[in-house]
Amino acid sequence: MAILSQINYLGDLRTEAEHLASSVKIITDAPIDNHGKGQAFSPTDLVSTALAQCMITLMGIAANEHHIKLGRIEAEVTKIMGTNPRRISGIKVDLRIENLSFTEKEIAILEKAAITCPVAQSLSTALNQEISFNYF
Repeated sequence: MAILSQINYLGDLRTEAEHLASSVKIITDAPIDNHGKGQAFSPTDLVSTALAQCMITLMGIAANEHHIKLGRIEAEVTKIMGTNPRRISGIKVDLRIENLSFTEKEIAILEKAAITCPVAQSLSTALNQEISFNYF
């Protein structure tokens, strides 16, 4: 099993993570409501965003496997924070999918792929996932 990433604390509640296979770097900051500057994604922002990215990726994989032509897919992500303990209590993902005359079966394939993505399956069942599919 290979090491995935290397994370360094840069001070002032900021970290830098490097994806070792690609050398791509991500900066995180603590959010403003938790003593930070909010100048970059927070770690909980990344978790919430990763849910939508994983859903879109799995929709792409399913489309390839089932020969479904995909156009644009966009997502808006809202993170809901809980207290005592401070944690993500909910994530809303609004997916906007260009409708290229999908059949009902194709829509079912795409939506199942999204809601069963690995990130969705890895999050606690106590975390409310509110997913909407909007075709345009």
